[in-house]
Amino acid sequence: MQDQQIYDSNAAAKKAVKEALFVVKIGGNIIDNAEKLENFLQQFSTIKGKKILVHGGGKLATQLAKDLGIEQEMVEGRRITDAATLKIVTMVYAGYINKNIVAQLQANGNNAIGFTGADANLIKAHKRLASASKGIDYGFVGDVDEVNTAAIKPLLEQDITIVVAPITHDGNGQLLNTNADTIAQSIATAMGNQYHVSLLYCFEKSGVLLDANDDESVIPTIDQAYFKKLKEEQLIFAGMIPKLENAFTALEKGVEKVIIGKAESILDLVQAKAGTTIQNN
Repeated sequence: MQDQQIYDSNAAAKKAVKEALFVVKIGGNIIDNAEKLENFLQQFSTIKGKKILVHGGGKLATQLAKDLGIEQEMVEGRRITDAATLKIVTMVYAGYINKNIVAQLQANGNNAIGFTGADANLIKAHKRLASASKGIDYGFVGDVDEVNTAAIKPLLEQDITIVVAPITHDGNGQLLNTNADTIAQSIATAMGNQYHVSLLYCFEKSGVLLDANDDESVIPTIDQAYFKKLKEEQLIFAGMIPKLENAFTALEKGVEKVIIGKAESILDLVQAKAGTTIQNN
């Protein structure tokens, strides 16, 4: 009887040990380049363990909007989303890009399923209020309120990779365009109490660069003080600012590791052998 109790206790302790979870965001020019995306997904498929892939796709949406004569506006790396633009990003993000990625992962033996925030009530958000001080109406842009971890975990436990498009919903039938970096951070932090979470931001650069034109000028580590200095000296381009802000938020909320780097180096990023590591002060 005592042996059985010891066995049950050890089994329960083993079950309680957290597993690793990689939340990977892919964006930038990688999404627009079929060859680079295919290479990334091949490498991503070889990563052992539980994985969630969040994707953007801004340039494809921008090109379609241009083709349709719909003017686009970006503020600090974020897209202003009017009603027409919301239709475009939903078609591009939730449709073509999401399903293309899922199909390629299946071809690489990585069972995957594609979601938006509306599917399985995965991510609820609220419409961002207009900024009177900045004179900006963001339109149908969403800020995340809640991630439905109960919908995510059963799929991960079946070794299904979840591929998330950055479209959320408000619970009242309204879709919202939400920054993909924020989506990745929100999912990573929400899953932090159940897994050892690493958040990886993958794009076309080798990391956060001191000189945007020199891919060898990777900054190995950045803390909040250094980030503030880089912003003040205008050494960070607009699209990197929300990425870094989300990285620091993730660390503050319990994500164990945040790394920014080149998509082609995903296997090195997983092992923290490349890219820029984000650190708290």
